[in-house]
Amino acid sequence: MKNIEIPTQFNEVRVSYKSSNYTKESKKINASSDIYNLLKEFFSEDIDHHEFFILIGLNRANKITLVKKISEGGISGTVADPKIIFQYALLTNCSNIILAHNHPSGSIQPSNSDISLTKKLKEAGGLLDIQVLDHLIITADNYFSFADEGLIN
Repeated sequence: MKNIEIPTQFNEVRVSYKSSNYTKESKKINASSDIYNLLKEFFSEDIDHHEFFILIGLNRANKITLVKKISEGGISGTVADPKIIFQYALLTNCSNIILAHNHPSGSIQPSNSDISLTKKLKEAGGLLDIQVLDHLIITADNYFSFADEGLIN
């Protein structure tokens, strides 16, 4: 039998959590329009140029604890990796999350991949006890809310 050396050191993850004043003072999210108004500023002048995927983390009182750009892509798409999304949600103790991305085309209609991704993330969140409250598609002039349209159950 061959003698195999097993490494004694592996990659290490350290978690540090520090609450900020922003979390304590942040506004409670009551409607999809609250998120749209917040994100219009976040996307600013690039909203019509290329796609971004954003994660908004909320505590149990639905106050914002996290706004994180998950990915930045091209004109017709960006990658929203569920592992990365839930890594941030877990490490920042989110109870609920809202997903958002822009459509540079100006269309607010969800694509089949938008619908599929939303369903996949909703199911994953259910396993982790992190509720996906909404997924918004943002343009400079309008937005589409999966929750408002009954597409998140």
